[in-house]
Amino acid sequence: YLLAQYRAFPRDAQGERAYFGEDDIAINPAFFQRLDAKVAAVNEAGLLSAPVLLWAIAGDDNPGYTLPESDAIALAKYMMARYGAYQVAWMLGGDGDYSGEKADRWHRIGAAVFGDRPHAPVTMHPRGQEWVGDEFEDQEWFDFIGYQSGHGDGAEDLGWLTSGPPARDWSMYPPRPVVNLEPNSEHHRAYQSRTRFEADRVRRVLYWSLLVSPTAGVTYGHHGIWPWMESVAVPPDHPHSGEAPPWWEAVESEGAGQIEPLRAFFGSLPWWRLQPAPELVAIQPGQADPEWFVAAAMSAEDRLAVVYAPAGAEIALDPRALGGAATSRWMNPSTGDWIAGPEVAGDGPVRLVPPSAGDWLLTLSVETV
Repeated sequence: YLLAQYRAFPRDAQGERAYFGEDDIAINPAFFQRLDAKVAAVNEAGLLSAPVLLWAIAGDDNPGYTLPESDAIALAKYMMARYGAYQVAWMLGGDGDYSGEKADRWHRIGAAVFGDRPHAPVTMHPRGQEWVGDEFEDQEWFDFIGYQSGHGDGAEDLGWLTSGPPARDWSMYPPRPVVNLEPNSEHHRAYQSRTRFEADRVRRVLYWSLLVSPTAGVTYGHHGIWPWMESVAVPPDHPHSGEAPPWWEAVESEGAGQIEPLRAFFGSLPWWRLQPAPELVAIQPGQADPEWFVAAAMSAEDRLAVVYAPAGAEIALDPRALGGAATSRWMNPSTGDWIAGPEVAGDGPVRLVPPSAGDWLLTLSVETV
């Protein structure tokens, strides 16, 4: 994330913040010069840079929360001008509360910064398990719905993703991509169990995120990368998140390595035509326990379906949703290895058992006549 440097506001004799109008902030170009090479390096590595223009957690040092609108607009416009020639996706606000009347401020800022000019895709980065589709559905500058499923591992947290707004509400608005901007980070301590998220639990949320809404993308995070840790320590201002390794160790972690099979798998499909297909799952074990939620998506045009089973237990599918008999293959998400599966056909539930324990991805290709 890019956090803009701006001059601190003075305070009056009573300790209240003093505002003086549109010239209250002074942009410091030297601050951004330190970032220029890093933003360029992100693109050179084949990655997309996603600057957060206005960090918005309530607090004195967060410009999205404390700056007057005119200054917030000026600051965001400066960063847009400086980095707009790169391959970016803008996050106008970061980790803020954009609900209800608070959204009005962001509507005005967004329209002033992006509304009258071409721009790269724009979204908001909300707080954990907050859905902004309702607040921004009528904003023309708002290009895709971002959300944060967060770092919890309780049933309520998992259920918010698998049966809550990302799975339920995406179809209620004018068509927009839906992207989980912050699933649980590898090595981060879970809010409920206080155990660290290992690769398997990170992987599970990534595949869920890609299948419960129309497939558009997802982010991977590691506890040692987001704060760019340079030694083993607890990241600043996150005392309950647990120790994090240095970033150069984190980029070699198990979970990071398993992003390549995920990317290769979806890159081999017309992923942009996949839409959630809960009707394909004849018996949904996630209703009793979200840990076992089976996610399914289909592309009717391509006569294919993708099913993610988070544990090596029997799953039940309804072949009628496929519109014909289908051949199947299993992929091990941790390795990318493939195993042939059975034919899926008939009028009633077909029960399939994954090849072994752990999570598996199933592809179904409907046979053409």
